[in-house]
Parts: sequence; structure tokens; C-alpha cells
Amino acid sequence: MLRKDLKGIYTIWLRDIKRFFRDRGRIIGATAQPALFLFVLGTGLSSALRFIGGGGSTFLDFIYPGIIGMTVLFTATFSALSIVWDREFGFLKEVLVAPISRTAIVLGKACGGSTQAMLQGLIMLAFAPILGVRLNLVNVMELIALMILMSFALTSFGILIAARMKSMHGFQMVMNFFLMPMFFLSGAMFPI
Repeated sequence: MLRKDLKGIYTIWLRDIKRFFRDRGRIIGATAQPALFLFVLGTGLSSALRFIGGGGSTFLDFIYPGIIGMTVLFTATFSALSIVWDREFGFLKEVLVAPISRTAIVLGKACGGSTQAMLQGLIMLAFAPILGVRLNLVNVMELIALMILMSFALTSFGILIAARMKSMHGFQMVMNFFLMPMFFLSGAMFPI
């Protein structure tokens, strides 16, 4: 039984990853918004403001981890939209009658969504040298560890919400209700 579930988790994960890579617009769109925040707010405000934290840090050094967190936050939670999509088009029924446990289905979706969020976060992390953000190896390892935890937890949260939603529009509205305050009150854009 465990072997079937592991194969089911892998199959669902692989399907989500293939769908992610086939949708170039989604990759570009999910990378463009945080990049816009980085380039416009980070570099623009960095020259206009002196970061209060001191220690030779710039506003860009402050905002950069928050932008990576924003990328992981939105990518992870909205990856659960695929559950609502699959329900609307009947694919979820086929998955639910497969000879694997419901837990395996949820884990496969959670692994797929968290992998997508991790990839988006790593793409944003790759911008650090281009922008002149000072990160050492310890900072990078800490960021990656946090991205792993955040991506899995937030994808699971998105799945929890998506399991109850009947329409994609309803899911997006509910997720924005949770995500916007979470993001703006997190201290990612300005010190709280």
C-alpha cells in the first residue's frame, strides 16, 4: 500500500511540475511582479532613503528577503488553484477514484506547489548578485531553509482553502483576503 501511495505522490507532483513548466506566461508573470518590486521600489527607494537599521545596510538589502518571501507566499498559495481548476473540469474525480489514499493526493499536490514556489524563490535569489545585494553563504542557506518551510506550509494552507471552494474566482478572492494583509503587515516592505 505504501508503494502505491509513493507512486501516486510522485505522479501528482510530476503532473503539477510539468504544467508549471509548460505555462511560460505563469513563470514570467510570477517572476515579473517581485522583480518589479525589487527594481522599482528596492533600487528607487534605496537611493532616496537611508535604511534606519544602520550597519552599512541599504534599503535594498532590507527589502530583498521580503521580496523572496512574497514570491514564495503568492506562488505557494495560488498553486492550490489547480485543485479548483481540476474540480471544475472533472479531472479531480478521476484522481479521487485512483487506488491511492486521499493523504497521498494532498501530499502530491503540496509537494508540487512547494516545488513551484521554491523554484520561483530561487529565481529571485539569483538576482542578488545583479542587484548588488550582499548575501553570504549562511544567509543563502537560511533563506533556502525558510523557503522550504514556507513553501510547504503555505501550499498546504492553499490546499485547505481550495478543498472547500467551488469556483476559481471565489478561491482568488478568499486568498487575497488572507494574503494581502499578511504581506503588508509582515514587515517585508518597511520596518514595523
